[in-house]
Parts: sequence; C-alpha cells; structure tokens
Amino acid sequence: MKNLKINIIFICFVALMACTAKLPIIAAHVVTETTLHDTDDPAIWVNPKDASKSIVFGTDKNTEGAIYAFDLEGKIIENKTIRGLKRPNNVDLEYGFQLNDSTKVDVIAFTERERQQIRLFSVPDMKALDNGGFPVFIDAKEPETNLPMGIALYKSPKTNKLYAIVGRKTGPKQGYLYQYHLTSDSLGVHSRLVRKFGEFSGKKEIEAIAIDDEAGIVYYSDEKHCIRKYYAEPIKGNEEISCFGSAYFKEDIEGIAIAKYQDKGFLIVSNQQVHTFNVFDLKTNAFIKEINLGTIETDGCEVTTAALGDKFPNGLFVSMNDKKNFFFHDLKKLKLLE
Repeated sequence: MKNLKINIIFICFVALMACTAKLPIIAAHVVTETTLHDTDDPAIWVNPKDASKSIVFGTDKNTEGAIYAFDLEGKIIENKTIRGLKRPNNVDLEYGFQLNDSTKVDVIAFTERERQQIRLFSVPDMKALDNGGFPVFIDAKEPETNLPMGIALYKSPKTNKLYAIVGRKTGPKQGYLYQYHLTSDSLGVHSRLVRKFGEFSGKKEIEAIAIDDEAGIVYYSDEKHCIRKYYAEPIKGNEEISCFGSAYFKEDIEGIAIAKYQDKGFLIVSNQQVHTFNVFDLKTNAFIKEINLGTIETDGCEVTTAALGDKFPNGLFVSMNDKKNFFFHDLKKLKLLE
C-alpha cells in the first residue's frame, strides 16, 4: 500500500510537470537592466501627471542592497534609486498619505531586514519620512522572529488611516503578522503597533503580502501551506476568512498581485518552483488558470490595471526573475478577461 501511494504521488507530479511544460511562454515586453545582487519584490507608482513616466520600484536583497527605480523601458533611474540599505526585502506603495494639514504624498515602504525595521519614503522625490527607520517586532524573543521580510500598505477607505502590515523570517503559530499605524504630526511621522494577527503553519515562512484596499482584505502566502485571507481593518477582528489554493502549487506559494477591474478582480500568485503563476478569482478565490511568463523562481510580483501611455496601454504586470532583473508584461497579454 505504501508503494502504491508513492507511485500515485509520482504519477501526479509527472502529470503536473508535463502540463506545465506545455504552457506557452508569454514573452515579456521589457526586461529591466540588472541589479547588483538579488532581486525580490516590485511596486508600481502610477504618475498622476503623465502615466507614461510611471516608475517601477524593485528590491535588491543583499547586505549592501537597494531599492531600484526603473522607467517603463526597464532602465535604472539612478536619482530615484535608494542605496546603502541592509537587505531590503519587500516593497509596497500607497497614494495620498496625509503628511500634514495641507500636504498629501505618495509613499513607498519597505523592510530592511538586517536593521530590523521598516522604511518610509515619499514618491517621486524619494525623501525619507521615517527619521532613519521604524523598528518592528521589538518584543521578539526567539531567533529570526525579529527579521522583517514581507510588507504591504493598507489605506482604509473608511478612515483614511495608513497601515503597514509586516511579515518576518519566522514567528509563532498565531500572531505572525504585525500591523502598524503610520501617522504624521508636527514632530514627524510615527509608527505604532495596533495588532498582531495571522496564522502560520510552521512549514517555512510568510513573505508575500497583498491587500485589497477597497474590500479591506489581506492575502498572504503561508509558503508551503495555503494562501491565507483576513480582514485588514483591526476592528474587524483576527479570525481567518479562508485558507485556499494549496492544491495548485508544487512547493512555495510566493508573490501575490491583485488586479482589479470595474466588475472583476483577480489574484495572481507565483508558483515559484514551477516557474509559473496561478490566477484566482478575487471574489470567490476559485482557481481560474495557470500562466507562464518566462520568469524563473519568482519571489515578488505587482500589477496595475491603469493605462501607462503607449508602452503599456492595457496596464502592467511586473515580476521578479532570478537573473537579477524584472519582467514587464502588457497586462492584456495575460488574458485575464477572456
């Protein structure tokens, strides 16, 4: 009986590999210039004045790391790139943070793992707003439970409060994620812990986090277990909504991107070791299809449905590739709406 089970598992694995091998590669429209070390996670800033001049940010995960800025041709924008960072891991972006009574700014936030903190910069002027960084997981007692990895920003549509939800290298079975409220006053920008939430299987780690602001929903990858789903509003409580998708991944469930149209939404998640992406219905979380974008070992991905000029008139999907670069795809080529 044991040998029969092993054979069945092997046959299923071979079938999965054969199916994946037949998936046609959707060629990238742009492959960025390479970073120095190890790409990981992207974020997209849509320029409100001229969308064709939007910026893609991407982490270079190393002790001497950086947040790279790329134009839509994939060229590095050196004066928008942040260097001298200690292992930046994941990055996210939010619009319209209330900096003072008269000023709103767009911001990027990213984790700086080796300094056990998160950073906050304004976009596109790239000014630090954090006085050097906000410490995270300061109550951690076990090794690696104070090392931030994943981050996602959430701006509440009800209160306009801005939050950073942060994951780490490892953590407890309950309360793995910490949620910080980011505020600004005459003394500067501040970070305050408002809750600990989120289950963890203990199998590997939690890195990829994405938030549907409009619906107030957090998705994160419990890497060898499932995609977990929670409410983003602290007052909605810490009960898990669902844990789904595990049957469609070989090993690590990785980067998550949310593509929202007027009447339809999609969750696009990296199937890391198969080098493909699984697409789920955002509302029902039902599996839709698998796509091959040509990237290898994708950690992070991001998407916008906004038209970005003539280069990407249908929106943009950005994914990390294990060759120190990022792939840019015209969103229409993913055929989400077909």
